[in-house]
Amino acid sequence: MRLFLTSLFLVLLTACNNATGTDENRAYEVEVLTDELRHPWSMAFLPNGDVLITEHAGRLRIFRDGKLLPEPVRGLPEVHPTGQGGLLDLALHPEFENNRWLYMSYAAKHNGKATTHVARGRYQDGTLSDVEVLFIAEPAGNTGRHFGSRLVFDNEGYLYLTVGDRGTQPRAQDLSDHAGGTHRLHDDGRIPDDNPFVDRKEAKPSFYTYGNRNAQGMTVHPDTGVIWQVEHGPRGGDELNIIKAGVNYGWPVITYGVNYSGTQVGEGITRKEGMAQPIHYWDPSIAPSGMAFYTGDAFPDWQGNLFVGALAHEHLARLVIKDNKVIKEEKLLQERSERIRDVRMGPDGLLWILTDESDGALLRLKPAR
Repeated sequence: MRLFLTSLFLVLLTACNNATGTDENRAYEVEVLTDELRHPWSMAFLPNGDVLITEHAGRLRIFRDGKLLPEPVRGLPEVHPTGQGGLLDLALHPEFENNRWLYMSYAAKHNGKATTHVARGRYQDGTLSDVEVLFIAEPAGNTGRHFGSRLVFDNEGYLYLTVGDRGTQPRAQDLSDHAGGTHRLHDDGRIPDDNPFVDRKEAKPSFYTYGNRNAQGMTVHPDTGVIWQVEHGPRGGDELNIIKAGVNYGWPVITYGVNYSGTQVGEGITRKEGMAQPIHYWDPSIAPSGMAFYTGDAFPDWQGNLFVGALAHEHLARLVIKDNKVIKEEKLLQERSERIRDVRMGPDGLLWILTDESDGALLRLKPAR
């Protein structure tokens, strides 16, 4: 009888742990803050404690005091949801508390087609005002693929944004075409005088890097201030890169992936002089999205680790970095079977996560009790 009761207790304990997403060996537990979002894409933490969250269809939601408010933010520019394009990333101006500038990337119509836009507006009490478009990726395209688009301010106040190749591979090697690269602007949309291609007549002067297929994750290293970025490969060949001015990252000439049909991409090689190698790549593809370095105190063992959301294989990747190399990778949240769209360091020192689902969730990882 004692053996039976002990076995029953272990079965019930295991079931309980599986239901809550925790176990003895896990350092964290998952808190579901809301599951009422529809395909969320990005979030931003406001000084008053509110969290702004974009939804693909073009709504900007407010999470306040533990609840998702029913009314979206008013005054957004017109968004054109199509394929992978919609309302995408958010970024606060480094001096947001003083100037209230909120930046957003999104797909919108341009010359009868669709392309990546970046705009900013002054945010106050659930409303945007003084909205102005700072960047339009040209030429616009007919496909619904590879709009990018992440936004990041570096430590000097420059705004970086990504634009995908729009599903047309050669565009990523054409500097006269905004597609397939990382762009660098002043906070008001002006072109910095020291951008790497500003003096090349045929090049779009906003280019900072090119040869990027579709970067949907970007963040600033907390110690060095350098921009880190992840981009989608085709079938395999997702990349983690450190972004440097003027560098060609190779797409589609070189890649560690193949076309979805199994045929070779570009020259069918992985290295070529004048084209950068990733510091890490995934094969098979994990479809990397949002990313963040962990700098909080709640998880001492995670200090300096890089977290990357995976849309394919549905997990959160924890990368241990040493000397700009990935020396260990761990998969978290696999048991949830949800597409991880974004991950951010919260002001509370915890990791906040968005899942790209029709009942999308805002999650928070806390130390296990």
